Amino acid sequence: MKKVVVLDYGSGNLRSAERALTRVGADVTVTADPHAALEADGLVVPGVGAFAACMQGLKAVDGPRVIGRRLAGGRPVLGVCVGMQVLFEHGVEHGQDAEGCGEWPGVVEQLQAPVLPHMGWNTVQAPEDTVLFAGLEDQRFYFVHSYAVRDFPLGSGGAPSPLAAPLVTWAEHGDRFVAGVENGALSATQFHPEKSGDAGAQLLSNWLGTLR
Repeated sequence: MKKVVVLDYGSGNLRSAERALTRVGADVTVTADPHAALEADGLVVPGVGAFAACMQGLKAVDGPRVIGRRLAGGRPVLGVCVGMQVLFEHGVEHGQDAEGCGEWPGVVEQLQAPVLPHMGWNTVQAPEDTVLFAGLEDQRFYFVHSYAVRDFPLGSGGAPSPLAAPLVTWAEHGDRFVAGVENGALSATQFHPEKSGDAGAQLLSNWLGTLR
């Protein structure tokens, strides 16, 4: 049974994430302890609310360092909702530009949509070689957000790299935005798998299958 830590930094649907992961066979601990977060087979970084507040909470439990150390060792991390957003370089909300973890280039900004927040079920467009979304073609996932990453520059140009380009999954609400990313040990979803019924459970099961 894979050991998964849901990082408790004061923001996120901790118990629903715990229940959803337990449902698909993980041994789940909800904790702010950096050592436990480093040692687990998988780390889930949840998040709800404002980007800047989430980053403040994450820093208070040494989250950015823990995430960075795990990824340096090829240890899987899954960011969810604002837990995905804080993995990017910056978040711009209400005129405030907050620094993120910087694992990916990109800016979290307000969606250009006639109705916000984007709340409810939506389809996604996943790449062909996805692992996270395997078996989930045409499924719908549950979103609640007004901000997102609308441009993902990594791997889209420049000099060739020996590293595989990230796999980016997109969705649309007013305009196109990043709904998911798979990048080696680092994965993330803008939607809430723990609120997405059987489709979300399958995605979490797919992620558990990547843990060593």
